[in-house]
Amino acid sequence: MNVPPRVTDRAYARLAEINAEAQPPKALRVAVEGGGCSGFQYDIRLDEPADDDIVLEKDGQKVLIDEISLPFLADATIDFTEELIGARFVIENPNASSSCGCGTSFAM
Repeated sequence: MNVPPRVTDRAYARLAEINAEAQPPKALRVAVEGGGCSGFQYDIRLDEPADDDIVLEKDGQKVLIDEISLPFLADATIDFTEELIGARFVIENPNASSSCGCGTSFAM
């Protein structure tokens, strides 16, 4: 059985900030696609829920994972980080055997 990823309070808080100005509010979709310099890449975007999505929710904020991406994201952590180079949602994925320098591409 695939354990859904964990979403940090910081990621939910940032999504709430984004949605404070969005009408209607959107969910954060985290998906895995083939491609990137390491074999797989994350697709993180605002989206509407689909019927077969796994929905992780806290305080009305929703994170969506499609069934195909779930095995790649099992036990991962979805977080939000702010650094000198910018702010972004990040994935800490224990299933990745390697990743590229930018953190958006990984291998399994």
